Amino acid sequence: MVKYVAFLRGIGPSNPNMHGPKLCSVLEGLGYQNVRSLLSSGNVLFESDRTDTPAMEAELEAAWPKKLGFNSTTFIRSQAGLQRLEAKNPFKGLNHNQESYLLVTFFKNKPSLHFELPYQVPDKPYKLLGQLDKTVYGAVDMTTGKTPDYMTWLERQFGKAITSRTPLTIQRVIQKMQ
Repeated sequence: MVKYVAFLRGIGPSNPNMHGPKLCSVLEGLGYQNVRSLLSSGNVLFESDRTDTPAMEAELEAAWPKKLGFNSTTFIRSQAGLQRLEAKNPFKGLNHNQESYLLVTFFKNKPSLHFELPYQVPDKPYKLLGQLDKTVYGAVDMTTGKTPDYMTWLERQFGKAITSRTPLTIQRVIQKMQ
């Protein structure tokens, strides 16, 4: 069995159909095993002997509106893939705090970057630090910027088929997968 996490885009804890137990019930109904949620922002851990993550993503994206009445782009990553990201230590020397907000952004497909990394966005307090496969990691200088502005910039550059999590969330996911 392979351990996975499904990161759902746009999950709002105020919507009762987006709560962890309901999300888990959809995966369980599709035959996934050891399903559990983490935090309240659309992180669902599970196991499967399947390895075709694009097919699993499509299956879940089709199930959300049928079972729970909402659409959500879904990004599935394996435990091994997250461990590779963590081993790369993309935020070495940086801290996630009130002055520096760090984010890992997941893409449906490997993004084509039209600039070299690391990349300081001109006239913006955002910096893209690096890339690994279908993931880009970046930082926002919170002394002069805001995270929602960074997310808007990412969407303008790459489209809406992305979702972001803090490195702390990624660490929690990896720990819960152990």
